[in-house]
Amino acid sequence: MGSITAATKPHVVCVAYPLQGHINPMIKLAKLLHHKGFHVTFVNTEYNHKRLLRSRGPNALDGLPDFHFETITDGLPPVDADVSQDVPSLCDSTSKHSLVPLCNLLSKLNDTSSSNVPPVTCMVADGCMSFSLDAAEKFGIPIALFWTPSSCGVLSYMHYRHLVERGLIPLKDASDPNKWILGNSNRLDSWNEKYAS
Repeated sequence: MGSITAATKPHVVCVAYPLQGHINPMIKLAKLLHHKGFHVTFVNTEYNHKRLLRSRGPNALDGLPDFHFETITDGLPPVDADVSQDVPSLCDSTSKHSLVPLCNLLSKLNDTSSSNVPPVTCMVADGCMSFSLDAAEKFGIPIALFWTPSSCGVLSYMHYRHLVERGLIPLKDASDPNKWILGNSNRLDSWNEKYAS
């Protein structure tokens, strides 16, 4: 696949879930899309954007005119501490409070007279940022959800239901994992025969 010409340059908005294990794969994807000729807007939460600038310096995100960073709120109260946010609170808050800011950002980007960027042509959003589906529908732009966990993580998620159905999780006695594994070896062999192949 060759690079896209300037006359047909699409503009992708990448919306990462605000945790490092989600941001890093999304930024790698954004860089690949940029390399192929996309104009990229990478969306961070205000909290993570400030942390990034504090750790890397105030000019850390300066540079390319066709790869820039924007922010939306995560809906949580402002915090000055440089700590990871509470994940359950973050999950709840982004799902309830980030749609309107994302729509406002898309409107701003699509106002080409003041934004100086091409109109948004597509979005790639983290699979955990499902509110972005509503924003894409509202603006009539295609969207792809990007699932950022590793392949072994995805495989594990696919089998949670089977592990619960078989009584293998949650652990009944987590104090001695070896006892649990040895005591359930027949059940694990049965599960492997049915699901692992």
